[in-house]
Amino acid sequence: MITNKRFQLLLPILSPLIAIASAFIVGVILILLAGANPITAYTALFQESLTTYFGFGNTLTKMTPLLFTSLGVLVALRADQFNIGGEGQIYLGALGSTLIGLYVQGIPAVIHIPLALVAGFGFGAVWGWIPGYLKAVRGINEVITTLLLNYIAVNLVSYLVQNPLKAPGAPSPYSPLIAKEAQLPIILPQSLAHAGIILALMAAGVLWVLLVRSPLGYQIAAVGFNPTAAHYAGISVKNTIILVMALAGGLAGLAGASEVMGLKYRLFEQVSPGYGFDAIAIAFLSRGNISGVVLTTLFFAALRSGANVMQRSAGVPVTVVYAIQGLTVLFIAISLAVERRLKVMQTPNS
Repeated sequence: MITNKRFQLLLPILSPLIAIASAFIVGVILILLAGANPITAYTALFQESLTTYFGFGNTLTKMTPLLFTSLGVLVALRADQFNIGGEGQIYLGALGSTLIGLYVQGIPAVIHIPLALVAGFGFGAVWGWIPGYLKAVRGINEVITTLLLNYIAVNLVSYLVQNPLKAPGAPSPYSPLIAKEAQLPIILPQSLAHAGIILALMAAGVLWVLLVRSPLGYQIAAVGFNPTAAHYAGISVKNTIILVMALAGGLAGLAGASEVMGLKYRLFEQVSPGYGFDAIAIAFLSRGNISGVVLTTLFFAALRSGANVMQRSAGVPVTVVYAIQGLTVLFIAISLAVERRLKVMQTPNS
């Protein structure tokens, strides 16, 4: 019995590690097929992204939107809601902060930056509120609505930067530069790392307090565990679902806002290279643990940051890194299924 208890405690920790290790083992095969040395490739991948000044700065830059969006997926999962719409919420958040950065002028940075962040959060929250409302009130599956809203958001931003928001004389679709007072400061001089990562880590801390130390966190967990029991306990299941989906969208909206305000300083047609979908894998890989989300986000950001260096140093295509990311998701899905099966097998028959 003691062995079983220890096994159940270690399983949530071991299975993600096994999934990551399995992905890297298969990655070794892919690197060998590409005619490169796996040791050289992996050394270049992580040494550049984690131990060098500019590489680590680039890792922090990529970590910022991933962390915001992953927190959005996580808070929805706590209420047993699947937010697949992080990508679209990123685009809407980027749009909201861009509008403030472009059309609100003549105010100091101490006001302009928070105002643009609030707009990014608000636009993303609205994009999360819509599927939350449809699920809570109309019973429409949130996976379908969040997924479809992604396409609407991407095409909406594409239309705007090709037409009314396009910079005069721009050779490709992008907006004018936002006001300097709306730009996030750089935290590592001569690198791309900006204050967005500090805001993302602060958001993780606030969300931990909210979910673990507050009555609202208990309410969200109760709805996620058993909505029927939560209803009989006096908790409004509908309002909770709408709230968590709006909060999830707002956090993803901050990811888009940070990309505009801290990195690009203007709205581009392609705001995100798929951060919203990576965030789903990160949330599942971390098992709903906020500190796990932070560490897993750092891992995924390091992969993205070191991919080009690995290509230059070891001659390994960047697509191998994306394959490793995909394999990690595949293996974590397998580990979750195996873990669930083992728990069922170890549960005594009533």
